[in-house]
Amino acid sequence: MLSRFAQARRALGAVLALGTLGALPLAAAHAAPPAPAFPGKPVRIITPFPVGGGPDGVARLLADGLARRWGQPVVVENRPGGNGFIAIDAFKRAPQDGSTLIVLDGLHLSAYPSLFKKLPYDPQRDFMPLMALFKTYFFITVPQNSPYRSVGALVADALARPGQLNYGSWSVGNPVHLGAELLAARTGARMQHVVFKETSQLYTSVSTGDLHFSLGSAATAGPLQRAGKLRFLAIAAPQRSPDFPDVPTVGESGGPQGLEVSGWNALVAPVGLPPAVAEQIRQDAQAALDTPEARTKFQSFGYTPFPATRKQLEQFIAAEHQRFAEVIRQSHISLD
Repeated sequence: MLSRFAQARRALGAVLALGTLGALPLAAAHAAPPAPAFPGKPVRIITPFPVGGGPDGVARLLADGLARRWGQPVVVENRPGGNGFIAIDAFKRAPQDGSTLIVLDGLHLSAYPSLFKKLPYDPQRDFMPLMALFKTYFFITVPQNSPYRSVGALVADALARPGQLNYGSWSVGNPVHLGAELLAARTGARMQHVVFKETSQLYTSVSTGDLHFSLGSAATAGPLQRAGKLRFLAIAAPQRSPDFPDVPTVGESGGPQGLEVSGWNALVAPVGLPPAVAEQIRQDAQAALDTPEARTKFQSFGYTPFPATRKQLEQFIAAEHQRFAEVIRQSHISLD
């Protein structure tokens, strides 16, 4: 028979055990619910590009693909003008939780810090580049009846007649302008830059011989090339384009080896986004553009996929910044 002390201790233990067991459901009832999967609400993709055209088309492909994957509306918001600063301002004023993303031109991340003394944004402090959406390389274009049959011949004439050859672009500091200045810097040639208000007017002026040459993409200069009014001397790319296999690279055409001139866009999130969320957005965006529909659309725009990890993209941006900073400084180009 148990002593009175043992009986009391057993009774106390039973009471404590019941209290503990009774508390478990109460604790479970007050436990924090699991965090909802990202995004959990509608998402905006702001773009500085107008409606229509290649960059807008890719942004809308991306938005449609992400909406299907996330089960949430993903809306493209076009805010063109002001060198892209209008779109960037809207992005900076939005919630910084990843529900507002922005598509930026590569120049915003690589060249603008050198073209402007003061920017309304800090690429390091304000932007987290997630992925490159596409890349498009530029061709060196000349009139169909141009005497130049190679980049080497064009450069030789430019060296023989300093400042007498001209080329065009649609603004100061765009990829066509900076690409031509890269060519000049690599060869020592001096050429005149002519600015046009519209790309159509620019390439028409090449076709009529008012310009000695310009750089153009498959989307901008391709229609006149296919119509037999322009000729592609070379492509400023590491290798020939599968769509234009007979067009040599700049190096193959007697120009400087390794000269690359391209346009590209990047999907960007706000700095401070949790790494897991940032990586989820990048992977989902990559999957959204890895479809037969997207590949067909890319080909129609003359775009090529630009696969890269976030680290590789950061390294690419840093290299582009350094490359453009040097030619901008040497050529005294400024947008201030």
